Amino acid sequence: MERESTRTLTDKIFLILKGLGMGAANKVPGVSGGVVAFVAGFYEEFIYSLKKVNGKAFKLFINGRFKSSFSYINGRFLGLLFLGMVISYFSISKILDYLIKHYELFVWSVFFGMIIGSIYYINKDFKAWNYKTYTSLAIGIIVGLSISFFNPAKENDNLWFVFFCGIISVSGMTLPGFSGSFILILLGNYVLLLVDSVNALYDTFSEIFVGDFGFVDNAPRVRLIKVLAIFTLGSITGLVTFSHVLSFILKRYKNITLSVIIGFIIGSLGVVWPWKDTIYKTQANGHFVLDSTGEKIIENYRRFIPELNSETYIAIAFILLGIAIVLALEWYGLKTRKNTQ
Repeated sequence: MERESTRTLTDKIFLILKGLGMGAANKVPGVSGGVVAFVAGFYEEFIYSLKKVNGKAFKLFINGRFKSSFSYINGRFLGLLFLGMVISYFSISKILDYLIKHYELFVWSVFFGMIIGSIYYINKDFKAWNYKTYTSLAIGIIVGLSISFFNPAKENDNLWFVFFCGIISVSGMTLPGFSGSFILILLGNYVLLLVDSVNALYDTFSEIFVGDFGFVDNAPRVRLIKVLAIFTLGSITGLVTFSHVLSFILKRYKNITLSVIIGFIIGSLGVVWPWKDTIYKTQANGHFVLDSTGEKIIENYRRFIPELNSETYIAIAFILLGIAIVLALEWYGLKTRKNTQ
């Protein structure tokens, strides 16, 4: 782990950018923010820093030793990273939503390429192949592929279920290849938690900024903000819990864990396959079910093999771009590690 004092301004800016990348990736179904952390070379620091959010850190904080508590949990690293994620949810992810709506094939092609690049990156230095790791790899692939073909459940805003969704949703941040946002689609709450509630908070802040506090009398808005608060609490709980579990597993079963991660990532290729038709949720009368923004709610996808035409060739070019992005991140991560040695 890098010492806080060794971080330059450039490192801090790149940390925020990495947070932007993780935040954007976490919001896209099929893509894992943990892959960004893994490929960019800060995954283990991220996990071990989260592990430090424990009883000792809270004891230092309660006793007024704020600086010691902040240093103990590698606070500057986590703070800059989460700052990037928060900015992403209100900026980059909005841009991403627009791009997916208008250039869906090409966006998925870039992500597909990034997944392929991630598989290469993780696998190239992994030499501990034996019957245990091959078995773990197969399990990871099967689970990853199976998840991609599940049918979504119905939306459920019960606060205990929302808390559970928060715990599950951060899996993509701590477990590369395991898309938390796609799990939310399967649980039926992707639109509620990552679209409707986030938009409600954004609208509320916008109104407060101009001195309008009328939202307090808007029961649906207040309900969505409450849902987002419980979801955030569940996410924090899951993040800290998963980090302790993964830290323990990485320390004792690192090779098996890495082979499972490789399997998850391979399996996730089925989720991000660029050529697919969107199946929207419909009512009994055949009308589409819309979310609070008036957008049609996605129910599932139908994947197909594309014909060779100009659009397909452009999509393939974007796949190559995705691979190039991962290789560039790998190069930067390698350069950073060399500079800190």
